[in-house]
Amino acid sequence: MEHKVTGSIVTYNNMKTIDKTLATLFEFTKDIDFKLYVVDNGSADGTPEYIEKNYPQVEVIKTNKNIGFGAGHNVAIEKIDSEYHAVINPDIVMIENAIKEMADYMDKNGDIGLLSPEIRFPDGRIQILGKRNPHFKYLVASRMRGDEPGKLLKEYAMLDTDLSKPLEIENATGCFMMFRTSVLKEIGGFDERYFMYFEDADITRKVSKVARVVFYPDAKVSHVWARDSKRDTKLMIIHIQSMLKYYAKWKMI
Repeated sequence: MEHKVTGSIVTYNNMKTIDKTLATLFEFTKDIDFKLYVVDNGSADGTPEYIEKNYPQVEVIKTNKNIGFGAGHNVAIEKIDSEYHAVINPDIVMIENAIKEMADYMDKNGDIGLLSPEIRFPDGRIQILGKRNPHFKYLVASRMRGDEPGKLLKEYAMLDTDLSKPLEIENATGCFMMFRTSVLKEIGGFDERYFMYFEDADITRKVSKVARVVFYPDAKVSHVWARDSKRDTKLMIIHIQSMLKYYAKWKMI
């Protein structure tokens, strides 16, 4: 085994997607030393029981209540002892051996603390995701996006830059992040003041104070992107609350 890599997934009623996530994850990590933790935040749909029955190699940790995204991952981060740690959404589908590719690249670049892969839709289209710090103007542009990205959204997603090669970014998407574990421990993991949303932008900024944050397009994963906060009023309120916490903490708009 070449690498010692850990991963964590936080689940909350994810029966619709978790099997494909886990099946593809283990399919593409056969040639590395990989251990996965699933932190279940009180699912009522049988998610943790299904994982325990069908994926005995996974260490399932039950919090018995919904403590949020970052806090859930922190439960696993406290337990890990690895070179690299991947934060993975329960709606990620592996389409190649991205974890090994990312670990190999970080082996060769010891100053990288966080690596972000190229994220694609299941149909192969590239997802347009923020790579610069989430200033308010970018969030408005993202919320109002149409079929084609406008000037501000292109700027936010760095579509005005050559994304065919690795480059440093200010903001890495939380649906799939690969950390150098020593850096992740050094910064203390996720800020648990964010229940969900903006914790990825926040941790990216924390990492960037001590190491490089890099977008790595040679590694690709597929993400079933629901954009739930656009349709769910409760989630929209949580999104706004997290945004305000983020802007207050980093003194920006």
